[in-house]
Amino acid sequence: MSVRDRILQRLRERADGALSAPESDFSVVTGRGWDAEERLMRFERWIASVHGEVIHASRADWTEHLARVLRDKGVRRLALGRAHPVPAEARGALADGEVELVDADRDIATWRRELFDRVEAGLTSTGGGIAETGSLWLWPTADEPRQLSLVPPIHIAVLDAEAIEDTLFDVMERHDWAAGMPTNALMISGPSKTADIEQTLAYGVHGPRELIVLVRHP
Repeated sequence: MSVRDRILQRLRERADGALSAPESDFSVVTGRGWDAEERLMRFERWIASVHGEVIHASRADWTEHLARVLRDKGVRRLALGRAHPVPAEARGALADGEVELVDADRDIATWRRELFDRVEAGLTSTGGGIAETGSLWLWPTADEPRQLSLVPPIHIAVLDAEAIEDTLFDVMERHDWAAGMPTNALMISGPSKTADIEQTLAYGVHGPRELIVLVRHP
């Protein structure tokens, strides 16, 4: 019997019974009671406080807002997925435009240099938002890899207004992360930022310098 097995056996044979998890009080991380309007207001206020830009659109015209953003920012090469409804709809709307659509559902080794040197913006869907912290949460897939939100100078994220939750705990509970915790969930609160020893904050040093959130309303 190994040392590990002996330790586990002693734990199982405890004289005072089996170990049990302590009771946990989660009331401090949930139960905010905000309505949809309050959640949206808080989300927008907090993400704007760290240089995130929020643009409101309807589901019917959000791609028109996307095209305007790309034009205003001078984006000529946009990386995006294919299968998810968000990039699929964007591809349809931008197919005849001047923006080159760069496929993201490839082995990164085959397009790493293109991603770092030529792509000016990345478009992603989002799992939802968090009102308490002004954060987006993304669950990357092979269709929408994490590089889309971490590498290009501009990250454009599409968020449905009704997908904003009060707190991170509420997100985890609603989507049952305990039954299937994502291996690589991303929490995004504004463009990339860092600070030196003097606490001088700089944006865009090691990632997107701009975060634009397209909030879609029914």
